[in-house]
Amino acid sequence: MTDPKTPRHVAITPHHVEIKDDHDRTAAVAEVTTDRGPEGTVRASMYAKSERVRPGDRTTLVDAVMDLPEVQASSRMEAAVPYGDIEFFEHLKERTYDAIMRAAGATTLLDANIPPYHGHQTA
Repeated sequence: MTDPKTPRHVAITPHHVEIKDDHDRTAAVAEVTTDRGPEGTVRASMYAKSERVRPGDRTTLVDAVMDLPEVQASSRMEAAVPYGDIEFFEHLKERTYDAIMRAAGATTLLDANIPPYHGHQTA
């Protein structure tokens, strides 16, 4: 059943993104939804499956999310990542602009703008 508060012009598109380790086990995960309304907002929840995730897996996950065509067609991002997870924070700040972060319990929430897409660029 659709939520009567959701405008009819908004289409929610869900994505599940996983990064695998060398043993084909899930290392990091993102759940991503995008709406195609006038705001063009992406909502993402990203986390590592354990504390022993390889350096770079979180960065790879952020890149995979940011490079989704639906994300690139959006203008805003709202993301939730584990509090204190510096690799997620730093790379999200590199891939967005005007980022505002705030703590919410064991989670950090990020609100940011998504730059126009010109192919993936690393710092």
